[in-house]
Amino acid sequence: MNQFAPREVPLRRLEIAVRGVVQGVGFRPFVYQVARANGLSGWVRNDADAVRIEVQGAQDALDAFCEAIRCGHPPQARVESVEVRQIGVEDGVVGVFEIRTSDERALARPVIPADLATCPACLEEIQSPGQRRWGYPFTNCTNCGPRWSIIRRLPYDRPRTTMAGFAMCPACQAEYDNPADRRFHAQPIACPTCGPALELLDCRGRRLAGGAEALGRAAEAVLAGQILAVKGLGGFQLVVDATNAEAVQRLRGRKRRPHKPFAVMFGSLSAVEAVCELSDEEARQLCSVQSPILLVRRRAGQRPEVVEAVAPGNPYLGAMLPYTPLHHLLMAAVGRPIICTSGNLSEEPMAIDTEEAQRRLGSIADLVLTHNRPIQRPVDDSVARVGPSGLQVLRRARGFAPLPIILHRTAARAGRGVREQVILALGGHLKNAVALGLGAQIIMSPHVGDLDNVLSMEVHRRTVEDLVSFFEVTPELLACDLHPDYASTRHAEQLAAAWDVPLIRVQHHHAHVAACMAEHGLDGPVLGLSWDGTGFGTDGTVWGGEMLVCHRAEVRRIAHLRTFPLPGGDRAVRQPRRSALGVLFEAFGDRAADYLAGQFAPGEMAGLLSALKCRLYCPRTSSMGRLFDAVAALCGLPAVISFEGQAAMALEFAADPGELACYDI
Repeated sequence: MNQFAPREVPLRRLEIAVRGVVQGVGFRPFVYQVARANGLSGWVRNDADAVRIEVQGAQDALDAFCEAIRCGHPPQARVESVEVRQIGVEDGVVGVFEIRTSDERALARPVIPADLATCPACLEEIQSPGQRRWGYPFTNCTNCGPRWSIIRRLPYDRPRTTMAGFAMCPACQAEYDNPADRRFHAQPIACPTCGPALELLDCRGRRLAGGAEALGRAAEAVLAGQILAVKGLGGFQLVVDATNAEAVQRLRGRKRRPHKPFAVMFGSLSAVEAVCELSDEEARQLCSVQSPILLVRRRAGQRPEVVEAVAPGNPYLGAMLPYTPLHHLLMAAVGRPIICTSGNLSEEPMAIDTEEAQRRLGSIADLVLTHNRPIQRPVDDSVARVGPSGLQVLRRARGFAPLPIILHRTAARAGRGVREQVILALGGHLKNAVALGLGAQIIMSPHVGDLDNVLSMEVHRRTVEDLVSFFEVTPELLACDLHPDYASTRHAEQLAAAWDVPLIRVQHHHAHVAACMAEHGLDGPVLGLSWDGTGFGTDGTVWGGEMLVCHRAEVRRIAHLRTFPLPGGDRAVRQPRRSALGVLFEAFGDRAADYLAGQFAPGEMAGLLSALKCRLYCPRTSSMGRLFDAVAALCGLPAVISFEGQAAMALEFAADPGELACYDI
């Protein structure tokens, strides 16, 4: 035997399951490239619950491969677990690694990311003459583009998305099949030859233009002061020139939104900085892949480019940057800040298809810029701010949903073999969102909104159906608010009866504290100060200024604000003067009228005082929100308001101009 002959290297084969957000982020192409670079053989595929890999080679190459999976994965992936076990070696497959067809047999689990903002490479493409996708508004790659708004079911492959109807042209197919291309297995891949296309319609649905001409004419309409409805990533948006006071007031009148702030889209970070004061962290968040609406302070002492009517009386703006190629191209053509707000009448849900937009937005918009890529589910813009502890998400939607929240205690129990129930939570009545608990993972739906009308309730029902069917589960337990008259509570009661499952009613302010505990990984006991508008209390009164001790599912109310009567109940939400009357009546009795002269008609004041004396339609409340409203009215701020929180915001700004109020764009 020749002692200098090369020794045969023993081979090993591993079976790997990677769980987390690992579909729609270029994870399979990444695995393919790492395997090829290390001379490994095997395969990778998407399953409904994970990315599964079989890989074979020498020990050192396998070690390098596993380290890359754990630590070197694509930036938008979120690896939560990597399960590895050794299996038998296969002969005759040396150096062959492939991406296999997905397997649908596993139980669907949250493995895809939220929709991702346009990456720098795609942005450069659409801005560069001579590129195949120059000026193309649906450009994307494995690092950006639509995900949650287009996927119909798992695993995440093109035939299971709303792109299924667009057959790839040879050039796109070549990119899709090329491991060296950043569009390798990019499911929403498209180009002007084979992808979605723009159309410009008038308010009656007549086609005015298509393609680049449609975009150009839409921009001209905005510059002329017209209102444009745009089919965006997750629904229709209403666009108007934010530097044109007359156009902004016209939008307010047609949308029936007289005072509530509008979000403003700027063409670049430098354009935001010209109008607003930005910290380094705020600039980073505006440019992030989530690209939220960010509440930032306006610059003082200069003539504002964005007119006051965009956010009247407010020292802050809800600023955002373009997050799709369509928005980038539109902003480049308009060349100035625009209002970019949800495509709806005030308090209604967004429209998501063209026929619906024509029907519901025809009285608001002058023109409709639409396209033929279907939207699977409505996804509104997220709203956030940067506070002392970093980013605070105030409305969790595009860029964040459906990324799961991990309950670490539940994960630990699952690791010990404890089975967890599938739980569906139906949310509250205002600023509603639905949540599905799959063991240690909580999947939050995008923001649904207020459930004050039939259209909003229909969206709520579809959201519930979508979560349950998408993840292919049957809830074993339902949760709803304690309030018996919330629309979400009644819906929960109907579902509990139909599915024959238990229904747990959760006190509103306990739910607020529990949500904070889940967000920050706290098990308890914790002392929670739940300062809110209103919520049905366990004693039958209206709560809202509570001090609660919470430990897991247990809660104890140990203190609260002194209660006062709320004349007219819910009517006080839009009439801070009623809250003021209730507070003053509690302190001074009939003399309360002396302090509110002129805020009520004489007959109205007499009727309210009579109701307060008789305790008729005057529920008692400990609400901090209604107390803020009362103080605002007593300070001469709006006695009647058009959106919840308006008076409290005005009070904050008057008391401390440097204070950033939480509000919903």
